[in-house]
Amino acid sequence: MSNTIRLNLVCAFIALFGFMSVQAQEISPLDDPKFQRVEPFQVFDNLYYVGAKWVSAWVLETDQGLILFDSLYGELTDIAIDGIRDLGMDPNDIRYLIVSHAHFDHIGGARRIQDEFGAVVLMTDEDWQMTDEPAIYREYPKPIRHLTATHGGTLNLGREKLTFMKTPGHTTGVLSTSFTVYDNGYPHAAVMFGGAGLNFDGVERTQMYLDSIAFLQSLEGVEVNIPNHQDSGEVFERLEKLALREKDAPHPFVDPEGWTQWLDELLAAAEEKMADEQAKR
Repeated sequence: MSNTIRLNLVCAFIALFGFMSVQAQEISPLDDPKFQRVEPFQVFDNLYYVGAKWVSAWVLETDQGLILFDSLYGELTDIAIDGIRDLGMDPNDIRYLIVSHAHFDHIGGARRIQDEFGAVVLMTDEDWQMTDEPAIYREYPKPIRHLTATHGGTLNLGREKLTFMKTPGHTTGVLSTSFTVYDNGYPHAAVMFGGAGLNFDGVERTQMYLDSIAFLQSLEGVEVNIPNHQDSGEVFERLEKLALREKDAPHPFVDPEGWTQWLDELLAAAEEKMADEQAKR
């Protein structure tokens, strides 16, 4: 399955939520924690997957505490919290929660992470403003506004340094992050693109997205794609390869060519969307 098809499936899943009634008697598989639960796993020395089947959450471990990327939502937030514990870490050590964008599947558990563990939440100003507006797909507990991430801004925790990049399109304030992961002590440059989906409307927003892809393509030396929806980076397929990895063999998540190809596919899909949006005028 190509990454473009995977991206379209993610968009379809999210759009589906917009039509689901919260009064539905039968829970959707996408909301069902029993269906969505996967065992947490370590990917690099300092990076772990604690997400669900359809939407990701990641933990970056530092010598001064944990950084959580995205919070999941509803009962799925338990998957992230339980995963941290199952990996031998303590969710009370979450120092920061970085929210990639303010759609419910990424931000929905943020208030709980704040209230239960005292984590500091970071988002861009544009997406903080979204929390004051009616939710696009589904309502969620609104987090207390903490820190605002800016383009080129950094976060240091222990020996880890994260750099923030504003890559609008999916929302007007999508937050992407670059940081270093380690494989048996060897460093690799990783990037999380905070909003790859094309489920938005309008020429202006599509141009934002195209500009963001161009910016990401200009980054040098990116080796690892850390997706906020696992299908976008073939996370589970790579995990299977990681489990079979022999000593000194290449790490299956270290794939600079895959990063480049994925961005090329996103660009092609966005250019097609731009043509469609312009035709509507």
